[in-house]
Amino acid sequence: MPPALSAALFALPVPASEFCVIRPEPDAPSHPCEIIEGDPACGLVLACDHASNFVPPDIHLGVAPEEFSRHIAYDIGAAAVTRALARALNAPAVLTHFSRLIIDPNRGRADPTLVMRLSDGAVVPGNARIDEAGKAARIARFYDPFDAGIAAALAAGEGAGRVPSLVTIHSFTPYWRGVPRPWHVGILYDRDDRLARPLIDALKADPAGLTVGDNDPYGGGLPGDTIDRHATVRGLPNALVEIRQDLIAGEDGQREWADRFARILAPLIAA
Repeated sequence: MPPALSAALFALPVPASEFCVIRPEPDAPSHPCEIIEGDPACGLVLACDHASNFVPPDIHLGVAPEEFSRHIAYDIGAAAVTRALARALNAPAVLTHFSRLIIDPNRGRADPTLVMRLSDGAVVPGNARIDEAGKAARIARFYDPFDAGIAAALAAGEGAGRVPSLVTIHSFTPYWRGVPRPWHVGILYDRDDRLARPLIDALKADPAGLTVGDNDPYGGGLPGDTIDRHATVRGLPNALVEIRQDLIAGEDGQREWADRFARILAPLIAA
């Protein structure tokens, strides 16, 4: 994906209410990524690894339709938050136009969960016997364009004279194996906490009285994940944001959290 590709080619706005489409529609996305150009000099690049539950008609996963409304298929609410935050900060953003059940771009190429055969109790028959050639084809068709979009946005930021920070937006389930998760939001990071630490502190100081996870509900530093392969290897400030999905399942919550992160990130990025 060359850096100069126009956003008009890829930016296919989909209302949040339509992000549970299970079967392809006539106007289904024709490219695996949505690119929001923003201002390369703003000092920030956003990415949403699990933005969509879309599966092209030529890929047959054999998964029951109701499974596509679950977290196993995409991160509920994350795409709408990412778009609103990109607009608020005029930041470049890259979002997937494909379900994580096809391939998970937040995994390293050698990760055994790159193509999931079993996800949170749901068997994925179309992935069960995928061979290396089939996996390579999905990498080329979906994973590589997402990687190229992020790399191009980061390179444009550096070319504009600003060291860009990379922030990825995710959501997590309110319960895991029947156990409630108390966090409203979590910030994940590896060795570099230049952005993550002040972000955690600012969220803890929010007047809403948030319960903030420090590398919770997941640990940071997953080898080969989006942050690792794009920010860690280049020494760029970074953070992975996890918002509890029930808080951003509707439009009001999506606006609230996008506004919150815009208020918090703007001075941090400026500094």
